[in-house]
Amino acid sequence: MSVNRLGSRTLRVGLCCLVIVGALAGGAAPAAAQPRQATSHGGLTALVGLSAERILVADKVAAAKFGTTSPIEDPAREQVVLDQAASLAAAAGLDVEETVAFFRAQIESSKLVQRGLFDLWTAHPELAPTERPDLATEVRPILDRITGQFIAELSATERLRGRTVRCHVSLVAAERSADRRYHLDRLHERALWGAIEPVCTD
Repeated sequence: MSVNRLGSRTLRVGLCCLVIVGALAGGAAPAAAQPRQATSHGGLTALVGLSAERILVADKVAAAKFGTTSPIEDPAREQVVLDQAASLAAAAGLDVEETVAFFRAQIESSKLVQRGLFDLWTAHPELAPTERPDLATEVRPILDRITGQFIAELSATERLRGRTVRCHVSLVAAERSADRRYHLDRLHERALWGAIEPVCTD
């Protein structure tokens, strides 16, 4: 994100207060507003949840590569993912450039997590994984499944994502929901914010 961590926290608190105030003004309790964020009529909970899930898969990618000659940077594989995203976006009637930017953010956030884990495991070898997942058979099928779900959610939220204020309010609420659901630590939370930065398109 372009703001520092303290600024991000302040922004999230402020925006979430707006959600609560709006709910109270409409005569509804704050608790009643949360389920609407996850419905198919809008809200970004499912989309952000998928980003969080993909970021956690980066742990498996890091475990597969750590201690091997496989680099974190894999331009050829990254281009395959971006080309696939562009093709699926075109077929779904989505803006191809925006969709590719979204997927590029997912890739960069994954690499952020991988670098963080590499640093941790290098400094503390006792924390390094003892098993190495297979990228082709264990990891990539998960990523391919998430890719298809991303396209469906980007299509379902297209209208909301083009409305700046509503989108950002929903994005903050969805990020907080993902934090709670997946118990993200600081590294993965930072990666999630990078992954969802392109969500609001206006």
